[in-house]
Amino acid sequence: MAEPVRAVGRAPLMRVRSASAPAPGRDVNEDLVFRFGALVGVLDGATVPEGFDTGCVHGPEWYVRHLAARIGLAEAVRPTASLMSNLAAAILAVRADHGGVCDLDHPGTPSSTVCLLREGGDQVDYLVLCDSPLVLDAGGRVSVVSDDRLDAAMAELRRTVAAVPAGTADRTTRFRQAVGIQRERMNRTHGYWVAASDPDAAYHAVTGTVPLRGPGALRRAVLLSDGASAAVEQFDLMDWSGLLDLVSAEGPDALIGRVRAAERDLSDRLRRHKRADDASVVLCEFGPGDSGA
Repeated sequence: MAEPVRAVGRAPLMRVRSASAPAPGRDVNEDLVFRFGALVGVLDGATVPEGFDTGCVHGPEWYVRHLAARIGLAEAVRPTASLMSNLAAAILAVRADHGGVCDLDHPGTPSSTVCLLREGGDQVDYLVLCDSPLVLDAGGRVSVVSDDRLDAAMAELRRTVAAVPAGTADRTTRFRQAVGIQRERMNRTHGYWVAASDPDAAYHAVTGTVPLRGPGALRRAVLLSDGASAAVEQFDLMDWSGLLDLVSAEGPDALIGRVRAAERDLSDRLRRHKRADDASVVLCEFGPGDSGA
């Protein structure tokens, strides 16, 4: 099948602002935000639970940095190719970056979510893989592009673990069982898909286009890691429209600040697998005006 060709032309000016911060108390940020010309993205590397093997000498931070660089190179070489195709090429290239010293078939191999937005011509292309959502304000309507397959897999996983009779396994054993089951479902049909070592995962991403002109034109877009989307999805601090307005008016740092306050105040009362998470926000605004920092 022939590869879809994207027209490259003059698009309305895209102004970009971003922020990314590690979880409090951590020096390493396993999120990464980037911009390569018309392409912006958010990557969220999967944290490896303590005591678990990955078959790899590299960690999530290494993986997201190499994946971002390879995505940028793929876009530079093939600017008219689909986002899925360029992501697949990037994942394949990162396989080579491992240098043949890692077991890339290991179920714990480093992985990352992907959220991409690319302007061009009269439209914007987007791609969402795993739980880093994209919020769009187009034609006066706010919508969310999300990939809920990880959430579905985790809900089923929680039911499976909960079905273990009380007293038959301690908490550590249950946790190890849960992580093992989650790893078995990564990049599998009826499981969930994420960027790791298999380039085929790119073709399971959620993709689409939004016009940049006309009554349905895109005005704003926000790319998020799940550490930032927690403001809506976990802490219920605001709705998606409120998130867009906050980030537009006060900047991406303001959203991360709201999440950090909620983590301090509410994490003891909410069931979260982590008390805090790395958080990343990218705001894209379209239309005439001066370019943002």
